Amino acid sequence: MSLGEIWAILRRRWYFMVPFTLLSLLGGGYLYVTVPVSYQSQSSVALLDSSAVARLAPTFGNPISNAGGSLIVTADVLIRTLESNDAAKELSGRGVTDPYTAGFAPASESPLLVLSVTGTDRAKVLRETNILTTFAGEQLSALQAASKVPPAYFVQTAPVVLPQTPVAKSKSRYQDIAAVVILGVVSAFLLSILMEGVAVVRRRRRVAKSVASKPKRARAPDRARPGWLSRRVDATAILTVYLVLAFFIPSNLALPALGGVGTPANVFALLGLLWYLATWLGGRILPAPGTRLVRVVMCLLGVAVLAAYMSDAMRESSHQEVLGADRGLIGFLVWVSLVVLTSAGVQERGRLDVLMRRVVIMASVVAAIGFYDFFAATNIADSIHIPGLQTSVAQVSVMDRGAFTRPRATTAQPLEFAGMLAILLPFAIQQAFDPVRRHLHAARRWGPVVLMAGALPLSVSRTSIIGLLLVALVMVPRWKPARRWAAIGVMTASVAAFKVIVPGLIGTITGLFASFLSNSDSSTQARTVKYGAIVPYLKEHPLFGRGFGTFTPDLYFFTDNQYMLALAETGLLGLVALLALFITGIHHGGAVRRLARTESDRELGQAFFASSLVALVSSATFDSLSFPMFAGMFFLMLGAGSSCLGFVRREAAAAVPAPPKASEAAVPQLVEAR
Repeated sequence: MSLGEIWAILRRRWYFMVPFTLLSLLGGGYLYVTVPVSYQSQSSVALLDSSAVARLAPTFGNPISNAGGSLIVTADVLIRTLESNDAAKELSGRGVTDPYTAGFAPASESPLLVLSVTGTDRAKVLRETNILTTFAGEQLSALQAASKVPPAYFVQTAPVVLPQTPVAKSKSRYQDIAAVVILGVVSAFLLSILMEGVAVVRRRRRVAKSVASKPKRARAPDRARPGWLSRRVDATAILTVYLVLAFFIPSNLALPALGGVGTPANVFALLGLLWYLATWLGGRILPAPGTRLVRVVMCLLGVAVLAAYMSDAMRESSHQEVLGADRGLIGFLVWVSLVVLTSAGVQERGRLDVLMRRVVIMASVVAAIGFYDFFAATNIADSIHIPGLQTSVAQVSVMDRGAFTRPRATTAQPLEFAGMLAILLPFAIQQAFDPVRRHLHAARRWGPVVLMAGALPLSVSRTSIIGLLLVALVMVPRWKPARRWAAIGVMTASVAAFKVIVPGLIGTITGLFASFLSNSDSSTQARTVKYGAIVPYLKEHPLFGRGFGTFTPDLYFFTDNQYMLALAETGLLGLVALLALFITGIHHGGAVRRLARTESDRELGQAFFASSLVALVSSATFDSLSFPMFAGMFFLMLGAGSSCLGFVRREAAAAVPAPPKASEAAVPQLVEAR
């Protein structure tokens, strides 16, 4: 359906669009008038150890002070005490009735606490912040007195930033207004398209009856209106625009009101979902046959996300967690859009091949940017500033490991850069060997492979090397002996080339694996500690989790493991759904390879198999689906695998000859006599 057709439908169904839009605007205006502006005041408190504790062994000093050595654990104990129900009751008796929070200062490795109070009365908020700051020092002293610590060894609180003048916080207010307006407009849009679809079905029935009773007349062909609005739009075109936005706008830039899920690519993906719904409800498109499995699995994930959302609503979650749960729902709709557009929206095999080629080309450009970042020791994404967008994560400076700069190109983090390239590399290899492309110059066929495979080791991470090994182990054994031995020789020569071109890189990477195997790596030890720290949260909500999108690093900590994060946020049900997604992708690849009638399709199926396996394994090394570019490419490839399987199944079914009819089978066949 073209944009002109959609606009014509909305004009015809103005009696839906106009009232719903006006009601949504009136609702937004009512919220703007009635919802008061909230104000927030903050203070910062640092913990200082006593000078006397240095004169005694740790076992004879303050047990709270020496629990963590650097007072980090002391600060954590104080934060938990301030956020307890008993502390809330005590503060309420002192006049602190507005919501308050206590936590570590962002990007601070010292025991620095931030105390904040949010309310609608500016003077009252400032007064409550002063009370909370004083109360924090009293609670710390009470904790130590209960442990019978001599006063000379008390840890003290030292206000670093006094309670600040309350600042207006209008973000949540405008978010509510925008949600009401968007809900009204989208509801009017879908209702208009639905009624148009019903009218089209009725019109077709009337025409069919009239044609059956009247002779057919020649009809002049319809002339399409000139202009870009009349051009037909298909899923491949929409997904191409999504890829451009996803690859070439840094994934840490997002709309301020939506947080990390508000990247331009994600917003456009949601518009693409509306386009598909309009085309489907208008009777212009039907889901591609044989692609239902992936959408059923997405429904399972949707059940887990909704159950986790209800679990978050039924517990005493903070305002930040509520916003995180809302953003989680938006992110899930983005994933649904990518899967639906690729699996159900791509109607022609040629258009799927075009989409896959465009993915590889754009990913190779991102890999080339990674090369520049590595050798120039910079991050080119930091110099990209787009009006209206702001960074959704803390500013990531140039990250080093050993003597090397870890590139991230337009991704948010080097791990996302490595993971994204690893799941797309199999398709670059498949296209390089595709017989259809043999007429192209070798640089055009093998350039993406060299860029993507060469950029992976430059990220100086175990994830990238594991991804490379998995791709090689899955794809190389399926090749013919000549190609297999040539590939082994190229990989061996590549290792030697890296040792010459980038001295020390191979040694740094092997050192990472050696420290991992000997359990002497600091990052590995930190992850092991987190596995134990997350157990209490898993026990609280084991089945449905705490809420999808609520276990954020600023409130809790990085899990560095997508499966642990899924358990914390969506429980066992969410973990099962996540594993089902990965297994579905692997199934797509295996089924395509088994049913394919050409060698090119068999290798494409093997590429889907390798890509999903890399995603399955690498998700244990970092919280993969928290990064928008990696998640977008994974779900796009998941839907593309389903679409490819549908095409291969239909081709295989068309190649099987139909069985002869019973009447024909009964006729005796004449045999020529010799």
